[in-house]
Amino acid sequence: MANTKSAIKRIRRISRQTIVNKARKGKFKNAIKKMNLLLGSKKKKEALAFLPALNSELMKVAKTGIIKKQNASRNISRITRKINSL
Repeated sequence: MANTKSAIKRIRRISRQTIVNKARKGKFKNAIKKMNLLLGSKKKKEALAFLPALNSELMKVAKTGIIKKQNASRNISRITRKINSL
């Protein structure tokens, strides 16, 4: 258990930040699931319309360090290729 004042404060901060990070990660995972549903049902128009929102969401979580930037780029690249192949 933390026994200094600064360690106790850090524990409080980490617990608050964990909640924020989980919310952001959930948002990005839901966005990817939504895109995969659109791709699965062959809705190219809707997928193209949703792509900028997904791109924005991925870059937000990459910028804050929840996922790595390379991971976000890879996801965007793969999804874009899938849309183009429809």
